[in-house]
Amino acid sequence: MHGGAPALRDAFERTVDEALAELPPGLQGALSNLVVAVEDEPPSGEDLLGLYEGVPLTERGGGYTGELPDVITVFRGPLVRLAAGDETLLREEIRRTVLHELAHHFGIDDDRLEQLDRY
Repeated sequence: MHGGAPALRDAFERTVDEALAELPPGLQGALSNLVVAVEDEPPSGEDLLGLYEGVPLTERGGGYTGELPDVITVFRGPLVRLAAGDETLLREEIRRTVLHELAHHFGIDDDRLEQLDRY
């Protein structure tokens, strides 16, 4: 029964990679000191599809050197449950989550995303 799980994980991670690859070259080139990871579930008690942890580009000063990378984590379980078997919806939600967390990397907070109708 577990034979299909790695293939599903690979497909999920490919979709995350595709969302990153769809960024315009100017934005791709602006990504700095960033790792994107996929985890099965968010921390216990958290209701998250994705999470950005780090110092947004807009807050990095001249002293920002030698820092650990920022991390965007995309949580597979909640996204799969949200899509409820709809592969098209799953791809859209993965893309939306990746873009949402990337916005935080670029210094755009949730309030501004709501104003832009991107939340």
